Amino acid sequence: MHAIRLFPKEDATNGWSRILPARAPAPPLKGDQRADWLVIGAGFAGLAAARRLAENRPNDRILLIDAHEVGEGASGRNSGFAIDLPHNVGGDFAELAGSQRYIRLSRAAIAALEDAVTRHGIECDWRRRGKYHGCSSIKGHREVLEPFAKELTALGEPFRWLDRAALAKELGTDYFHSALHTPGCVLVNPAALVRGLAASLPANVTLHEHTAVTKFATNGAIRAETPHGTIDAKAAILTVNGWAKAFGFFRQSLMPMAAYASLSRPLNDAEHAALGGIADWGLTPANALAGVTMRYTPDRRILVRQRFCYAPRFTRPDGEWQKVRADHERILHARFPMLPKVTIEHTWRGFVCLSRNQAPGFGRIAPNLYAAVCQNAVGVTKGTIGGLLAADLATGRDNALLRDMESLGTPARLPPRPFLDLGVRARFAAELWRWRSER
Repeated sequence: MHAIRLFPKEDATNGWSRILPARAPAPPLKGDQRADWLVIGAGFAGLAAARRLAENRPNDRILLIDAHEVGEGASGRNSGFAIDLPHNVGGDFAELAGSQRYIRLSRAAIAALEDAVTRHGIECDWRRRGKYHGCSSIKGHREVLEPFAKELTALGEPFRWLDRAALAKELGTDYFHSALHTPGCVLVNPAALVRGLAASLPANVTLHEHTAVTKFATNGAIRAETPHGTIDAKAAILTVNGWAKAFGFFRQSLMPMAAYASLSRPLNDAEHAALGGIADWGLTPANALAGVTMRYTPDRRILVRQRFCYAPRFTRPDGEWQKVRADHERILHARFPMLPKVTIEHTWRGFVCLSRNQAPGFGRIAPNLYAAVCQNAVGVTKGTIGGLLAADLATGRDNALLRDMESLGTPARLPPRPFLDLGVRARFAAELWRWRSER
């Protein structure tokens, strides 16, 4: 059996969860259990996989386990964008075809999530607000937004151009140079969405939280050992994102990253009026590393997502969050000087997973074992569709979207450490310098 030696150590700082009512987690798995299916990881991919398995195999027993708590991992810590379009697409036919596949996959994920939200009455601030893809400088306008607009035109996708004055009316700040608004993105409280998906699982799915896998074997059948029990299953789906390396898969092709975000306290009526009484919105930056993702939420909080850090062991220095919190408050006041007394209330980090070629870790990876990992920091949609299609692949259900998913390829092999570490840090430094005008 393969021993697992690396485990999630998430804290209790996730602002999306902290602003929700307290939740009692599902009990840990105890004793020796047998199941038809085991799904490891209860984020967007795992929840989608379990739900689809239950639909495809209504008489099978499905166990869904998570080492932590639902909504406290990466799925509940992201910025809450269910994105339907590539941020930036290429210009030739092959790249446009790839973008069309991406769009089909993303919109299928959004449709599946929206169906669950509507059917089960999940309260998660699900709002089809679209998103702004914005820049702070003429460089971002010329090098990112203008090419993006041309390719959206080629794809037949609707969008609106907004200049600084128009953005000031819609966002309440004149900080941004320009933006493209596309209508298909959904904004959401991701922790509330994940909680709701877990609470509405089909009857033949049993969820166990605080159930880490300590040993794992794939010798024909699946066997997993946990701190208080064992699971024997006929087949399994691995949906643990970057933690797949700890299970012995994709060892040389996944790059774990830490991403930081903050939520302000709610704005009062006078502060909301100072913004012009605007509605909630979400903005993604022209450059993800140097720029800032922002949201104004339905409960009048401002979200700031800024700072990506390389985290090969899923750790960062303990005191880093304090510096990040100060940076995020500075960013908030720079963009909204009319809100000098608005402070940051929650700051947290989450671990995302990137591949060198932006490909997912998807498909059959061992006998009776399937994977839906590596969402390349677009977990709401990519995780959902990856889990759903992994379940279809595992159960033999024909789905045309499987061909779209498989066409994305597999994660490219990375250089060994420490060369990888040096390369990643050098690339980050160069990118931050090149796009310093977007900070």
